[in-house]
Amino acid sequence: MKAAMTEGDAVITAYRCHGWTWLLGATVTEVLAELTGRIAGNVHGKGGSMHMYTKNFYGGNGIVGAQQPLGAGVALAMKYREQKNVCVTLYGDGAANQGQLFEATNMAKLWDLPVLFVCENNGFGMGTAVERSSASTEYYTRGDYVPGIWVDGMDILAVREATKWAKEYCDSGKGPLMMEMATYRYHGHSMSDPGTSYRTRDEIQEVRKTRDPITGFKDRIITSSLATEEELKAIDKEVRKEVDEALKIATSDGVLPPEALFTDIYHNTPAQEIRGATIDETIVQPYKTSADLLKAIGRA
Repeated sequence: MKAAMTEGDAVITAYRCHGWTWLLGATVTEVLAELTGRIAGNVHGKGGSMHMYTKNFYGGNGIVGAQQPLGAGVALAMKYREQKNVCVTLYGDGAANQGQLFEATNMAKLWDLPVLFVCENNGFGMGTAVERSSASTEYYTRGDYVPGIWVDGMDILAVREATKWAKEYCDSGKGPLMMEMATYRYHGHSMSDPGTSYRTRDEIQEVRKTRDPITGFKDRIITSSLATEEELKAIDKEVRKEVDEALKIATSDGVLPPEALFTDIYHNTPAQEIRGATIDETIVQPYKTSADLLKAIGRA
């Protein structure tokens, strides 16, 4: 999808935001250090796994479906500014039944906002098969008056070309579009989910063998003589080296002092009184922003 985007396009997603954070400008170190809550993190350890941001990337949202109306809002700003851009608003099949999605699509169509509502359908949401959770599993049709398309989310080139077409549709002033990306999740939803109580191990292995997007793309470019096996191995080696170096920082860097809890609460105001756990703990902000604090501790 990133390959089809142009300068100024925006993205907003749920809490599987690590890849997008890197794609839109953060470094591997910033992503990994944010996961471990370190100062070197994308937002200096204050966001953690769910809340990372870069220019034109609006997170990382922990509440299921919360990004849907926010994405429409970003698109409204684009239309107001007369930008030829789109806001890619991603959500999972588990969030496709959220009421706020239908409110957002209604406003987006009413005002013809340049927003792509992208449903990443992994088939199981948190752990419930789509057939058990949705009366209609054709998520690309769920926009009603907002047209939609189905895309094989495991085919890298299909995703790029579909996104190009969808962006052109929105850029032409026709309003919002829905995209359903049919994909698959190899692992459980979280550490507490083994991922095998609602499907078989054989099913997972079959998808890995026949539909994996990375191995599938690798086979394509080797077959087309666009790269050799040796060249790809060299890239893999460099990537592993970069990740290993980033991991060293992510596991050794310091954390922000407690004063960081009181920063970034208000914008462009004098230092405010902030109440702690009790009224007796009320203090005046020692630093208004993280930038002020980082400068004070020599990490600016």
